[in-house]
Amino acid sequence: MREEPTGRIPLGILGLLLGLTVYAVVIARYVPEIVSGWHTLAQTAVYLFFGLIWLLPLRRFLSWMETGKWR
Repeated sequence: MREEPTGRIPLGILGLLLGLTVYAVVIARYVPEIVSGWHTLAQTAVYLFFGLIWLLPLRRFLSWMETGKWR
């Protein structure tokens, strides 16, 4: 546990919000054009995939916010 507050946490939260906003806008803008003619279950699978894929880098990002190291 850290002894002193750092600027990584507020910067990390702002970066996370900005990154997720950009990600959501890109997905909302381009994916519907591609999958609009697909079957409903296929569209569901695509949106589930994109809805969960952003979680992959989250562990390392939160670790960096807390410790300052990417490992």
